[in-house]
Amino acid sequence: MADYIVEMRHITKRFPGIVANKDVTIQIKKGEIYAILGENGAGKSTLMSMLFGMYEPDEGEIYIRGKKEIISSPRYATQLNIGMVHQHFKLVSNYTIAENIIMGIEPVKKALGIFPYVDIKGANEKIARLSRQYGLEVDPKKVISDINVSVQQRVEILKMLYREAEILIFDEPTALLTPQEIEFLLKIIKGLRDGGKTIILITHKLEEIKKVADRCAILRRGELIDVLDVQSTSTKEMASKMVGREVSFTLDKTPAKFRDVVLDVKDLTVTNEDKFQVVKNVSFSVHGGEIFAIAGVSGNGQVEIADAIAGLMKANSGQILLNGKDITEYSIRKRTLEGIAYIPEDRQTYGLILDFTLEDNLALKNYFKEPFSRKGILNKKEFETYGEKLIQEYDVRSGQGNRTQVRSMSGGNQQKAIIAREIQQDTPLLIFVQPTRGLDIGAIENIHKQILAERDKGKAILLISLELDEIMNLADTIGVIYNGQIQKIADASTLTTKEVGQFMMGVKNENDKDGREVKD
Repeated sequence: MADYIVEMRHITKRFPGIVANKDVTIQIKKGEIYAILGENGAGKSTLMSMLFGMYEPDEGEIYIRGKKEIISSPRYATQLNIGMVHQHFKLVSNYTIAENIIMGIEPVKKALGIFPYVDIKGANEKIARLSRQYGLEVDPKKVISDINVSVQQRVEILKMLYREAEILIFDEPTALLTPQEIEFLLKIIKGLRDGGKTIILITHKLEEIKKVADRCAILRRGELIDVLDVQSTSTKEMASKMVGREVSFTLDKTPAKFRDVVLDVKDLTVTNEDKFQVVKNVSFSVHGGEIFAIAGVSGNGQVEIADAIAGLMKANSGQILLNGKDITEYSIRKRTLEGIAYIPEDRQTYGLILDFTLEDNLALKNYFKEPFSRKGILNKKEFETYGEKLIQEYDVRSGQGNRTQVRSMSGGNQQKAIIAREIQQDTPLLIFVQPTRGLDIGAIENIHKQILAERDKGKAILLISLELDEIMNLADTIGVIYNGQIQKIADASTLTTKEVGQFMMGVKNENDKDGREVKD
């Protein structure tokens, strides 16, 4: 028993309409990186939420350092030196980094030996030292709303370390990070392990598991399928155990057959709330039957281009033409009706209404049309039939089917629901922003096939992704953006990954005056 720092024995957890975990037993050694691998909705996060005290198991027992524990709250988990970084961060946006880290365990001093006050100066100094010690440098005085996602993640890790956690749970830690940030985080995780911490890594990304994990438990539909030694197991074997079938790592992609121009963007300029130009005189066109991908490091204006085309941001100058019609001043709904489907980067803020049911979310683009409504009266039977059809066709997994509140679904299944709804609109233009973020390998394979199928039907596809491999595999044409400007537009078959990476960093082709090769 003493060989394991964490044992979860015969754990079962039920929610309405679903068994999230069924008789799961895992044993984790001190000082190892133990990965929990599984599809979206396989029960990974639920299992670890019980270890962190957010849920209690319906059946089974948890042992920490050989002692049986009833972990009834995150506070008690913290007392057991267990910490957790959640997929969606738990930070107060208008507090500083230090205020978030010390929340609940504020260091108190007394002025004049009588009046208590929070020693924020001392906290700032301690957090700065801690961040340097672990290679997680942050400025403790910065406000959360002013820092990017990767720094926010550092704050979540520092929260655990400040509380002297020895067992660190990371839930999908790389879902929101760029490739460069992922590499940095994996180094940090290895460093924490080498420093004696025990790491539990919830993920579905096989290449990350291969880089850092010692052992890996595979869950499928709530059940433990196998526990594997990572170094002696191939990613192909992991993938097939995870999804229950053989998974193809290559795309069967036929040559594109370009049709007429569907989207024409001319000299588009967009400014943000701070009046800063985030998109600068960008021009490109997308044909029917073409996947046009915009590659770039996060924060270089690619998402703002998509938002401006969809109507979420206003174009300061330039034109957006859809099938030859100027839609630059159209409302979002008018653009949708004109023929734009949009899968946004932030699925929870812009893609879904979290407190609505799944069937209501799937009908958001149609509820005002017949047969979903007539003379302002909703036809709920049509909502139900339509929802069931999409759930089945796109393998959207939810505890109570149509009636499931979307907030309770896994992030990956939320994403599947958005993609199902948007593809079903059958529009001439589909905009995919980070379409496979947070999805497992089986779901990624299916989404890539769906994107190619839409292209082969003659749809124009605008793809924006931080995954360079995804762009290289899917794109017919690649536009590379840097600092709000398009550096290069070229046939995807003429570019190497290295060349695209160089343009993403602002390196221009010496033979190209403006670094751009524009298609006819």
